Amino acid sequence: MRMATTLSVVVLAAGGIGHAVVTSLDTGINRIDPFKDMKNRPQAGHGMNVLVVGTDGRDRITEEERKKYRLGGAPCHCTDTVMLVHISEDRERASVVSLPRDSYAEMPEHTDLTTGKHHHAHPVKLNAAYAEGGPSLTVRTVESMTGVKIDHYLEVDFTSFMRTVDAVGGVQICTAKPLKDSYTGLDLAAGPHELDGGQALQYVRARHVDGAADIGRMQRQQKFLAALIDRVTGGGVLLNPVRFREVASTMLSSVRADQGFGTQQMLALAKAMNGFTPASSEFVSVPIGEMSFPVKGIGSTVKWDAPKAQKLFQSLRDDRPLTPARPAAPKGPRPVDVDVAPKTIRVQVYNGTGADGLGGRVDTALRATGFDTTRAPRTAPGGREHARTLVEYDPGWDRSAKSLAAALPGAELRPVKGQGATLKVTVGADYKAVTPVREREQQTGQFEAVRGDQVVCP
Repeated sequence: MRMATTLSVVVLAAGGIGHAVVTSLDTGINRIDPFKDMKNRPQAGHGMNVLVVGTDGRDRITEEERKKYRLGGAPCHCTDTVMLVHISEDRERASVVSLPRDSYAEMPEHTDLTTGKHHHAHPVKLNAAYAEGGPSLTVRTVESMTGVKIDHYLEVDFTSFMRTVDAVGGVQICTAKPLKDSYTGLDLAAGPHELDGGQALQYVRARHVDGAADIGRMQRQQKFLAALIDRVTGGGVLLNPVRFREVASTMLSSVRADQGFGTQQMLALAKAMNGFTPASSEFVSVPIGEMSFPVKGIGSTVKWDAPKAQKLFQSLRDDRPLTPARPAAPKGPRPVDVDVAPKTIRVQVYNGTGADGLGGRVDTALRATGFDTTRAPRTAPGGREHARTLVEYDPGWDRSAKSLAAALPGAELRPVKGQGATLKVTVGADYKAVTPVREREQQTGQFEAVRGDQVVCP
């Protein structure tokens, strides 16, 4: 969620507002030097790599906000969000890799900033690197774990998140099922929601809505980021200098960045990324080998799948996309997304009306949109006229039945125990046409990455 705030600064600048405005905004960024005295760093690859971290800043939230959004507890002075952002060399793609905060990490040799004690390399959870050695040790640890050279460092405070969301006018999120978390107070019904800053904070912090815990939370953070990019690039922020300045000032009010990421760099990057949309972004979590890897003296950690993680970070170094190439946009109306591929669904069509040849036309239309029809339509048994189209299915094929029903809007679904794998369609007098359908896009490549346009509201 911190990356949502920070990356949007770059997206906002793509509006070409001008050097004077960005220069004035640049003064709001606190500068740090996380790369000072660093040695034996990974070899640089292609493109730009930005390490984005979010620190726990709940000490700056008002008492009213603390109670309303259940932000109790003391700040931990550690990173609760770590993301590695790769901007492609052609500036047409942003790849965002979420690194679990509880990742098992080997901390490099360092001196503790708090105690002054010198430590040899030792195992820790990733978020402890910031507490022991600040930004510099965080960068060194991530570089050691990934083999990716970090070009820039951005750190965003927890508390500006709500104000940033409010500044862009809220963000739309769509949920497939109800989300309720008693810890954060999140309570969303299934469907679309326009979230203000406080609700968005609850959404990205929630860890107890399902059994996925931090992994599920990272996925929701990625989904939120895509939605925020969609709002910023499509909501008029870039074209309105007043709104641009308001939103960017809010975002930059709590940002800390390395010395090399200044006005000139932002303008150059913004110019190259003009036209950036959710489809230009891709999101992935680092591959996990063990969700609960016990380490003596540390507790349960998240252990990466080393071979898969190495391939992922090699792709970043080689500047390769993490998602498959996008298919060409289909002609005509966009097909309805369904969970089961039509080609795997066997269908027998029956004509339940007195219209000659209707069964054959429906069979042909279903086959044209991908269903495996028998190509031998029949007359419905019983000889009676059916007013409504009926889909009969074995309860074991309920997901297939829902996919078929999507192609026949208004059709009645009726389970028939023991019917088998073939679904039966009896065409009724209400039939108008077959709606094109296609399997929901699930091909995420070997890293299970998704593009931003796949997770925003349709």
